[in-house]
Amino acid sequence: MDAETLFWQQCTQAVGSDGSVDAKRLMALVIETYRSHGRNHALFALVLDNLPLGLSVFDAAQRLILCNDRFRQLFGFSADQAVPGVSVRALSTRIRGKERKMVRSKYRSKEAPAVPPGQGRIRRREWLMDDGRVIFSVVTVLPDGSNIAIHSDITEERKAAEQIAHLAHHDPLTGLPNRIRFREQVDAALSERAPDEQIALVHLNLDRFKSINDTMGVSTGDTILRQVAERIRASASSENTLARLGSDEFAILQRGRQQPWNVTALADQIRRELSEPFFRGDKQIELSVSMGIALAPEDGAETDVLLRNAGVALSQAKADGRKHERFFTTEMASSIQARHALEADLRLASHNDEFELHYQPLYDLRQQRICGFEALLRWNHPTRGRVPPMEFIPLAEEVGIVVDIGRWVLRKACSEAACWPEDIKIAVNVSAIQFTSGNLVADVDEAIAEAAISPARLELEITESVLMENLDDTLPILHALKERGIRISMDDFGTGYSSLSYLSSFPFDKIKIDKSFVCGISENNEAYAIMHAIILLGDALGMRVTVEGVETAEQKSLLESEECDEIQGYYISPPAPARDIARLLSASRSGSMEKVG
Repeated sequence: MDAETLFWQQCTQAVGSDGSVDAKRLMALVIETYRSHGRNHALFALVLDNLPLGLSVFDAAQRLILCNDRFRQLFGFSADQAVPGVSVRALSTRIRGKERKMVRSKYRSKEAPAVPPGQGRIRRREWLMDDGRVIFSVVTVLPDGSNIAIHSDITEERKAAEQIAHLAHHDPLTGLPNRIRFREQVDAALSERAPDEQIALVHLNLDRFKSINDTMGVSTGDTILRQVAERIRASASSENTLARLGSDEFAILQRGRQQPWNVTALADQIRRELSEPFFRGDKQIELSVSMGIALAPEDGAETDVLLRNAGVALSQAKADGRKHERFFTTEMASSIQARHALEADLRLASHNDEFELHYQPLYDLRQQRICGFEALLRWNHPTRGRVPPMEFIPLAEEVGIVVDIGRWVLRKACSEAACWPEDIKIAVNVSAIQFTSGNLVADVDEAIAEAAISPARLELEITESVLMENLDDTLPILHALKERGIRISMDDFGTGYSSLSYLSSFPFDKIKIDKSFVCGISENNEAYAIMHAIILLGDALGMRVTVEGVETAEQKSLLESEECDEIQGYYISPPAPARDIARLLSASRSGSMEKVG
């Protein structure tokens, strides 16, 4: 077998069925063929012109012995430029591009060709051409000083690799660095920190953003998130590092020496920017943000510690009612740990049958009898004892399990009300999250059907926050419920900013005046005047009025004189378990107020 046939078979073996070249194999056979048949240059060049890679051979004096057509094409050499005898220096001056430094950890292939021991050493070179192409060269320097090089166009591979690297370290929605990249940036900042420098890490979370995705769709949510990212970017400026950690969470790394003043100013600026309405078509969306802040080195000199403590501070900000920023303190850690333990217990409470309902009477002043009961949730923990509602209900709303709990309350209340007289109604409080994250209409239908009670006996109490979340999406749900015969009440009337305006948006059946207005009506003329005006308003709008927090006979007498419809409070009875309902109704029918409470 002659050298041409042998070498051609070897080249064929080094090229895969998809046209790709096994560079390691090809280099080994090129070296062997050159050493065996190097004198027959014409034969060697003929074979090499059929290779998909550029190939060049230089002697010990660094003068070209031979090259193939692909080599000339890659570097833009004409046939009379790349000729035997031309020096490397002369060819280099004609290359329309520049050699750039190789970054081994980033670009070196795991499959880079190797040379058998004793046959030479490897050099890798990379050229960035003026037209944007990237040429990669693997040069094998032989023991006698000559060299054989393979050259390939890796432009597309490099673009793909850079794209993959970018995607691996950036959020595809906003283009911001992601959690992985942000950790690297925090690592670098901490390692480079000067002795007198402080580093602030701000962990941001949009308040109740999930409701936007649930009510307006993920596409709208994504649009808002991109706008949020741009606003935060504008507030943070290029001097600070901004990242999206996931979902509606962002983080900012701020370096400097005037802390905590600088980061406090930054937090204020971000809050102002995000308080401006967002628009999606003709819909106006309002957002708020909670922020947790940790400072290095006081709150941690390691990335994991600093991130964790900023997260703890964020949890505290949300626990404090959202719309705040909180700086990390050591006391927070134990508080958050206790909060997480409470959350874990709360998730198991319904499965362990730890919930029960207590009922507080609604008293009709005209008929002088109990006309219904408000269902109030109670949690009896096996080791914690009775957990106050104000401690666990906001937590249930924050972690998203209030929908399941609310569904249980509806079914339980309707089921127990089925045992009462048919003229006794049952009132159930409904959270804003049940409107945005659940299927309230279906839950109500199922509860009524299972209990086999009249829809007219069910009264749903909502607060102003239900309407504030998303009026356009909430109103159709309220109308659907009202069409079924269910009564709708506005609870805590007068405590919000827009209670009066919301009365014109929906025909409520009842308004409940918050107990804070009742305390001073006996001796405070202003409190009495406000109460009088609200009762007249309800009468004018055809809505029943219930006054909460009635605790004395004098308060009851005043409200009777004002022709108030209903009262509720400890003067009638505190909340009582279901087993006491029969006794309360019996006392009410007998007309003895003393026996009711």
